[in-house]
Amino acid sequence: MSKTVSGKELITKKYRKRSRFGEIMHSIFKNKGATVGVILLCIIFVMFFASLFVSYSSMTATSAKQRYIPPSWQFPFGTDDLGRNLFLRVVYGTRYSIAIGFGCTAISLFFGVLFGSIAGFYGKVVENIIMRSADVMSSIPGMLSAMVIMTALGQSLPNLIFAMGISSMPLYIRITRASVLSVRSNEYVEAARAIGVSNFGIIFTEVLPNGMSPLIVTITTGMGMTIMAAAGLSFIGFGVPAPRPEWGGLISSGRALTRTAPWVTMFPGLAIMMVVLAFNMLGDGLRDALDPKLKK
Repeated sequence: MSKTVSGKELITKKYRKRSRFGEIMHSIFKNKGATVGVILLCIIFVMFFASLFVSYSSMTATSAKQRYIPPSWQFPFGTDDLGRNLFLRVVYGTRYSIAIGFGCTAISLFFGVLFGSIAGFYGKVVENIIMRSADVMSSIPGMLSAMVIMTALGQSLPNLIFAMGISSMPLYIRITRASVLSVRSNEYVEAARAIGVSNFGIIFTEVLPNGMSPLIVTITTGMGMTIMAAAGLSFIGFGVPAPRPEWGGLISSGRALTRTAPWVTMFPGLAIMMVVLAFNMLGDGLRDALDPKLKK
């Protein structure tokens, strides 16, 4: 009897209905690539929390006797031309990359969702004005517009986040508009309109919650691309100003040492590669989990 009950419990556990979030997490962890992405993101966030315990003075401490020391037990990532500990600098730079990724995405997501949902829901003249404005913004390369904004506002982390967020906004406008267009004619939208819900209420309580899947995937992949673009701006001198150890700035400071001290550029480059790869792999896993056509 006990074996029969145990068998029933196993069958019930296997086929029980999961919540929406549980189903998504189950799909992600069944995907090997997405699982690797989650592990890499966990490592990145561990580095971020570790950076909060690294003092600015220890990260910027110089020593003429410790210049160009290759990776060792004492200095896992080696030292740079001023004898600074590259391991501490790379770990400290995680806070800038995480702030840039989340800050830029929050700005572009807020304005993109706002204008994209208005364009998709109202249509006609409002849609034409918003979408043609997005087309004009998209015609300017994102790096170029960010450089112009940084030149006008000055070099600082908040200005970099604002510049990258504005330059990424057209992408979210288009995706939000497309998502709204795909669900605005459904029955539950008409029912909400029939009982007197306002247009903005319908947008934010009925339309957007049912069209968020493409946005979620874009957010994850967009974070990685934003961090890489911000590192590129720092590399050419338009990003976070020195001596702040943003990863792109670290690569820029060591580009003349690629033959004599390659570790100066190698470890910040690997950090950028890891964070972009993690977000992209997680984005692919979310796409598979949220797209019903890809479910087996």
